[in-house]
Amino acid sequence: MKKKHIVCFGDSNTHGYCADPNDSETHSDRFSENERWTCLLQKALGEEYYVIEEGLSGRTTVFDDPLHEKMSGLDSIYSCLMSHEPVDLLIIMLGTNDCKERFGANAAAIAVGLQRLILKAKTVPAWTSGKPNILIICPPWMREGFHDEVMGLCCVEKSPLLAQYFSPIAEATECAFLDAEGVAEFNTVDFTHLSRKGHAQLAEKLAELVPTLLP
Repeated sequence: MKKKHIVCFGDSNTHGYCADPNDSETHSDRFSENERWTCLLQKALGEEYYVIEEGLSGRTTVFDDPLHEKMSGLDSIYSCLMSHEPVDLLIIMLGTNDCKERFGANAAAIAVGLQRLILKAKTVPAWTSGKPNILIICPPWMREGFHDEVMGLCCVEKSPLLAQYFSPIAEATECAFLDAEGVAEFNTVDFTHLSRKGHAQLAEKLAELVPTLLP
């Protein structure tokens, strides 16, 4: 049986960073395989699917980070997709880190970065039958209570605006789109990362959506 390969390309919320160790069964800074949305999605979809975690904390769509190495998704999308070929579905959930003050990008510019990443991904010769198939997930909003001076307080202002720019980009590039706001909750510790409940909520939603995107 040929499994359908689903590559989940994202940042710390795909990697499974846990801001509140008391929220995880392992009391660590990464949710376990029983808690991460990628792993829960695998369990829900079953053996006909292969869900691949490609989450990197700090990853952006296209921006090079002067404080950390190799954070641009644009620089790694080719090798990522080629290493997992054939790819039946690429899920991209990025945008939170692009809001950082040091990048100086507004929501519209972040969306253009996403578009550039999508167009690059489509050119990679890793797709099943040569047909790109991409789902864009706009992450939930960073909430009031967020206090990270390194990221910059402007993140709270930019984050709620992403979906209104991401949605038309997804449509123009023929990608499926999901706005995770109101679907998956962020924690109330750093207001930036999914809670354990949020991971379960996102997995549940994707377990319904993903099969409709694959023949």
